[in-house]
Amino acid sequence: MPQMAPLFWLNLFIFFTLIYILFFILNYFISVPSTQQMTSDLKVPTKLNWKW
Repeated sequence: MPQMAPLFWLNLFIFFTLIYILFFILNYFISVPSTQQMTSDLKVPTKLNWKW
């Protein structure tokens, strides 16, 4: 059974690491963030009446 040279293991490690990083970079930039629409019920009142 032939054995793999250490440099070939290093090449495989670098290759799969680059694919792993590329996958996560593409996944980050392809995903579209969902926008939240504010309704009138959720708005904070702008005027505050302080009664001391």
